[in-house]
Amino acid sequence: GLTGGIGSGKTVASDHFARLGAEVIDTDLLSRELVEPGQPALDEIVAHFGTGVLDAEGRLDRAALRARVFTDAVERRALEQILHPRIRAAMLERAAASKKPYVVFVIPLLMETGQQSLVDRVLLIDAPETLQRERAAARDGVDQAEIDRILAAQTDREARRRHADDIVVNDG
Repeated sequence: GLTGGIGSGKTVASDHFARLGAEVIDTDLLSRELVEPGQPALDEIVAHFGTGVLDAEGRLDRAALRARVFTDAVERRALEQILHPRIRAAMLERAAASKKPYVVFVIPLLMETGQQSLVDRVLLIDAPETLQRERAAARDGVDQAEIDRILAAQTDREARRRHADDIVVNDG
């Protein structure tokens, strides 16, 4: 299981594992597939949160949804109840179908979702918080208040480090 906070460099690490021949199953990518138009998860999200979380083309407006769920723990849990079981099922299905010698699950919220039991080892990609903030702001175009809310919803760095079997400090 590969995990890490926002802007830590999980994608760079998982891309490297893929180049080495591992099956990489990224839960962020799975969640995007599950909320495409016509998917039951998107219908359920709209039923709960309303059409204000859709853009003009009927696709999920991630920024609008993020603004709702990272300011309200109850709403975040509602979204998790819709998505997490579907993500887990898709993840396990793809792992079972893999013919590769290794499977790497990229799960940003590995500890938060209690999925450590699904993996043999936990690799934490870690980075100093100032660097995480810079990367997230540049990549996602979000302000520091939004990053504060996202970081507050994630397990703190020390807890992630305690649960990790291996740690890569990505500060370069």
